[in-house]
Amino acid sequence: MLSSYQILKRGSLALSALIATTGLIALSIPSSKNQSKNKLLTQQSKQLFQPSSAERFSLTHFLLPSAIAADSLPTTHNSSAVINVDTDLFLPLSGLEQQNGLPQLTQATTTWREAWESKEIRGIYMSRYRITNNATEAIIRNRVRYYKQQGINTIIHGVWGNGCPMYKSNVMYQTFGKESCPNNFQDQWLDWLIDEAHAHGMQVHAYFEKGIKLDVDSPIFPTAQANNWFVPGIDRTYASVDHYVLDVENSQVSQFFEQILAEFVQRYPTIDAVQWDDYLGYYAGLGGNVDRTAQLTSFVQRMRTGMKAVNPNVSFDICHHNPYWGARYFAADWQNWGVDRAFIQAYNDANFYDELGYIEQSAGVAISDNQLHRLGDILSNPNIKSVLIFPNSGNPVEAARRVNATITGQ
Repeated sequence: MLSSYQILKRGSLALSALIATTGLIALSIPSSKNQSKNKLLTQQSKQLFQPSSAERFSLTHFLLPSAIAADSLPTTHNSSAVINVDTDLFLPLSGLEQQNGLPQLTQATTTWREAWESKEIRGIYMSRYRITNNATEAIIRNRVRYYKQQGINTIIHGVWGNGCPMYKSNVMYQTFGKESCPNNFQDQWLDWLIDEAHAHGMQVHAYFEKGIKLDVDSPIFPTAQANNWFVPGIDRTYASVDHYVLDVENSQVSQFFEQILAEFVQRYPTIDAVQWDDYLGYYAGLGGNVDRTAQLTSFVQRMRTGMKAVNPNVSFDICHHNPYWGARYFAADWQNWGVDRAFIQAYNDANFYDELGYIEQSAGVAISDNQLHRLGDILSNPNIKSVLIFPNSGNPVEAARRVNATITGQ
C-alpha cells in the first residue's frame, strides 16, 4: 500500500510529466516532507536506490534524454554561426517566467535573487566553440559580461571531446601528428575568456566532455583501433551514436590523458577548475561485464596527482551520477577518486527528489534548462551549495536569460 507521501509524490511527478508535454505552468513548491525524506535518503540511500526484481531501471532513468554532444556541432565554423548577443537576448519569455516565476519564499526578508546569489557556484555549460567560435576579442569579452549580468558566476567551457582537444596541443601532435580536433581555434580565445571572467569576479572551468569515449569520427580513432586501445564492446548509452571506450589500463592511453591534462593547466595556468563528466566511466554492459572499477580509480587518481604537481591551484572536479549509480553502472567509484568537487547530475526530472539526499552532500547539482521549475526547490534549500545549468536547447545565451527571468520575475 502506498503511503500518503508516495501518493502525493506520484501525483506531483504525473503533473510534471503533464507539464512537460502540454506546456502548462509548473511551480516548484518546497516541502518539509521533501526535506524529511531527503534526510532518510542520506541515511539509507543505497537501500532506497537498489532496484527490486520487478523494477529494472533503464539508462534513461538517470541520463539526459537528448544531451548536446560536443561533436554534434560542425567541425568547420564561420562567423555566421556566432550567436549575436545584441539581437538574440530579447526573446519572448516562456510561460513559466512570464506568468508566475517562482513561488513565494517563506522567509519574508529573503528574495529569490538573494537565494540565488548565496549559491557558491552558479554555472552554465558551453560545448566547444559555443562562446569562442571565430569570435573577436570584443565579442568574447562582451559575452562574459552578458553572463555576469544574468547572475552567472561560472562559465564551464568545453575544451575536450571525442578524443581530442580544441586547443593546440604538443602532446596531441607528438602522439597523433595532429594538433587538435578539426577546428579554427585560436590560442588567445581562452585567454580572453579567462581574463574577462576574472576581471568580473567570475570563474572559468574547463569542461573535458565525453572523457574517455569517442566515435568513429574522432581523429584518433584509427590509431586507437590499430593499437587495440579500446575495451571490448560498443557503448550505446545514447542510442543515436556508437561510442568506443578507451582502456585506461593501457599505459599508452593513460599516459596520453595524464600528459594532456598536465599540459592544459600549464598552458592556461589561471584556469579555475577542470571538470569531467559521466563519460569518465565504463557502462556495465561493456565487454562481458568486466569490473574495471579499480583500474578507473587508479587512472583518475594519477591524472589528478599529475595535474596538481604542475598546477596545484586548479580544482579537479566531476559532474557525475550519484555515487551509488556511478559505481553500479559505470565502474565510477568516484568517492575514492580524490576529486576536489563532485556535482550530481539530476537531468531526469522524474527522479529529482530521489537525488536530493546525494545532492545535499555533494558540491551541488546540475540540471538542464528544461528543469527551471526546480529552481524553487534548489534555492530554498541551503544544503544545496551550487547549481549548474546544462542548456539542453543548445543555446546558453537563452538559457542564462531564462534563469535570470525566472529568479527575478522579469
